Amino acid sequence: MQRYKHFLPPLALSFLLAWVYLASLAPGLSWAHFGADGGDLITAAATNGIAHPSGYPTYLLLARLFQFLPIGSLAYRTNLLSACCAIFAALILYFLTERSLLLTKPGLRSLIASISGLAFGLSPLFWSQALITEVYTLHLFFLTLILYLCFGLPQDLKTRRVDFLIGTTLGLALGNHLTSLLLLPVVLLAAPRNWKSLALRLAGIASGGLVYLILPLRALSGPPLNWGNPATLDGFFWLVSGQLYAGQLALLPWPALLERIAAIAGLAWGQFGLLGLALGMSGMVSGGLPLNLNRSLLWLAAGSVLFALVYTTSDSFLYLLPVILSFSVWIGAGLAKGSQLLSARWPRLAPSLAILFLIFLAGQTALNWQKVDASHDLRAEDFGEQVLAALPPNALVFARGDQAVFGLWYFHFGLKQRPDLVILSSDLLQFSWYLDSLRVAYPSLQINGSYLFESSLIAANPTRPNCTVTYLNWPQVYCAPR
Repeated sequence: MQRYKHFLPPLALSFLLAWVYLASLAPGLSWAHFGADGGDLITAAATNGIAHPSGYPTYLLLARLFQFLPIGSLAYRTNLLSACCAIFAALILYFLTERSLLLTKPGLRSLIASISGLAFGLSPLFWSQALITEVYTLHLFFLTLILYLCFGLPQDLKTRRVDFLIGTTLGLALGNHLTSLLLLPVVLLAAPRNWKSLALRLAGIASGGLVYLILPLRALSGPPLNWGNPATLDGFFWLVSGQLYAGQLALLPWPALLERIAAIAGLAWGQFGLLGLALGMSGMVSGGLPLNLNRSLLWLAAGSVLFALVYTTSDSFLYLLPVILSFSVWIGAGLAKGSQLLSARWPRLAPSLAILFLIFLAGQTALNWQKVDASHDLRAEDFGEQVLAALPPNALVFARGDQAVFGLWYFHFGLKQRPDLVILSSDLLQFSWYLDSLRVAYPSLQINGSYLFESSLIAANPTRPNCTVTYLNWPQVYCAPR
């Protein structure tokens, strides 16, 4: 039994997070926690299509695997991918922290590493993304895995194969989220000081990045969702570089910038409370972690904050998730330092600080449950049911806004409901690649020209009713009289 004792803390961490996530997981398509992109991601995965920029090929491949599970709805199965990635990310963070803490007592080290994993997994922002279809928990999984491979492996396992694996992991991470580039300096600078190791890591990055080649291959099959049509070089670059969102990168004026900084500070407070912030700050400066790891965590946190400040979307706070990763490790370092100080004077009280924070964390989780819980969020499911029931046969449906467009794509293309309808995104009619995808998805639809207005499509298809669908706190459907 003693041989397997060291497996108990990570197993307990995994089972506890699994219970929390499954109990609060969204039951289907969900718009909770800024999850409007879920309909697009689920449908692109299910139809072998292309999701919105930057395409997310790594995510789409994994999501498709989960969609083959024999349980729940298509959306529920895809939500499970987020929960599983969150559990594995917290588990890897446990091992990273446990290997990095400068403590001699293995039992106390395991306890503190478990608390770091729980602080990470139960932080409201990270927890919220574990319950819906989104790319962020997979993003954090890759970040924690790269940090562990760079800093958590025992010395006897650090071989040239590991160098290639580190690079490949970063390449796959870039296939999920481009902000993984923040770890490029860590991957390259943390390499042993020889050209072979550096070359292997660069080769691994190139190898993992080949996942982007699935995008033009999918585009050639003519899927109903074919953002940018990456079968062409221009389309591939437009999609992967995220040109659609380039205008949202901007330096805010001082009043707005200060307001966003204050919002970030408030968000940090909400994740860990005053006690967690104090422990994290003390762990960051205490010297309780290896220097290279601490510098990498600082770099990751600072880069994420900077990006969240200049990316001017309403959900830019989600780019602060790597800060939560860093802070969770620092909380472990702060607990370790505090335990050392207690042990020097009162040896029996060494675990008391860790136990106190564990109780505090349990209380925070109970308080946050209602606001994070997505298990009763049926807005998107109700939207699809109500709208599809209200639309007349063979209608042209002009959808506006991500919730309406992506939601209808999920029900129409993903679940294959109401095949008589023509679902159109009003915002995308300006793009020639979108019109080409409409020609493939709806061969009977009359499309004249490479740039269209709604009125042009209505005039070219006079036998079809035309309707407009939006979602502003409730479904809004308007069909023009005939």
